[in-house]
Amino acid sequence: MSDHQVHAVILAGGSGSRLWPLSRQHLPKQFLALDGEVSLLQTTINRLSPVIDAGDVLIVTQESHAKGEAYHALLPYQALFEPIGRNTAPAIALAAAYLTENGADPIMVVLPADHIIKDETRFRAHLNIAIEAAESGKLITFGIQPTRPDTGFGYIKAHAGDTPEVYVVERFTEKPDHSTAERFLKEGGYYWNSGMFVWRASVILAEIQQHLPAVHQVMQTILAESRVAGTFQQAVEKHFSSMPSISIDYGVLEKSSHVALIPCDIGWNDVGSWQAVHEISSKDENGNVLQGNVIALDCKNSLIRAEKRLVAAIGVENLCVIETPDAILISKSDQTQQVREVVDTLQQRGATEHIYHAKVNRPWGSYTVLEEDPDGFKIKRIEVAPGARLSLQSHRQRSEHWVVVSGTATVTNGEEVITVQKNQSTYIPIGMKHRLENRGNEPLHIVEIQVGDYLGEEDIQRYEDNYGRQPSNTEGIEK
Repeated sequence: MSDHQVHAVILAGGSGSRLWPLSRQHLPKQFLALDGEVSLLQTTINRLSPVIDAGDVLIVTQESHAKGEAYHALLPYQALFEPIGRNTAPAIALAAAYLTENGADPIMVVLPADHIIKDETRFRAHLNIAIEAAESGKLITFGIQPTRPDTGFGYIKAHAGDTPEVYVVERFTEKPDHSTAERFLKEGGYYWNSGMFVWRASVILAEIQQHLPAVHQVMQTILAESRVAGTFQQAVEKHFSSMPSISIDYGVLEKSSHVALIPCDIGWNDVGSWQAVHEISSKDENGNVLQGNVIALDCKNSLIRAEKRLVAAIGVENLCVIETPDAILISKSDQTQQVREVVDTLQQRGATEHIYHAKVNRPWGSYTVLEEDPDGFKIKRIEVAPGARLSLQSHRQRSEHWVVVSGTATVTNGEEVITVQKNQSTYIPIGMKHRLENRGNEPLHIVEIQVGDYLGEEDIQRYEDNYGRQPSNTEGIEK
């Protein structure tokens, strides 16, 4: 085993566009369970054991995930929060600098949070080989043997070297066109770039200094400030947005002379489309993947997933049908990559269906939008976990009526603190400082009716919060 301590760095950013409508901007696919009850992020962490202990996992993610819907998923682990996405090179530089801040020089196992690996035993065997190779200063990437001329991946040309399991990298190729990808498969010696890497922290930092001086300079500023004032995270929040947006592949690996590749046959899939979800999932005798409350008659080779309502399909083939409470996707299986165009259209419309689900998780519980009317009212169901409380806040453009339907609410309303029981209600006027708490041992459920000229999620002034969110809301994070 390694002479250095080994840390896993899990990259858990993402825009939530490729598996819409199940994934959203505020809850991308790594925080979702696609098959079963365990999220892709947790599955990624679980498969590292016993090579890497959970206590040596560092997650790099966006601040909006960490203080919003993914709060509880991230809570057990070390984490660094990016105030804004800047691609993989700045994220990796951030993690490497953090891990070496106190003089340590660990081996870093860098993994995306949202990949599927079917053969975990073989993956761990390759991981041990990569860790040993990284000891000598190599930058190790895992290469996947291509099974089709896919234009959605970068390709790496490599050949066997002195060490049987560790290949010499000849060159990188960005995502090719179809004819080029076909030629790569015919020639052989090309591998898909999996985005999984292993290296010593000091080695990747030296490479970043050489090839990405702009990233290095911002990291030096963050380190210098964290040593004299505040924490590392506070320095990140102040300076990280100055980073250029660039991938580690393009910025460093394509230029470095220290890159090596380990060929892997591990049942890998980056779950980059609903078609990919269909490929990796267990199928019935007709090639269908049916999840949730689904009736499928005379259907073949289709993925049909129901989150809330009954979905019935008759005589369809090669379709993906994804139902959520507020959106339904229907696509030919081989066209699911175009889901991003749907998300782009929603963004152009100023819609919110690509940002939030109808049910939105929060550190304190969740809220579900039941109805919204352009004439000036919105109805929500709010659930507050036992012992949790919302921030002390006010609204500039709306009043709120709260009806308790289950549990007991403790309500701060201006200078008054009252208890509201089941089947009782209270009224929060526009501009009034207020807070909702659940001091009981059972979940608290209320129905909230908002009335006002503007009911957007960003109409909130926050004064106090138990979950580290900013005193005033600038990101549209409700409650």
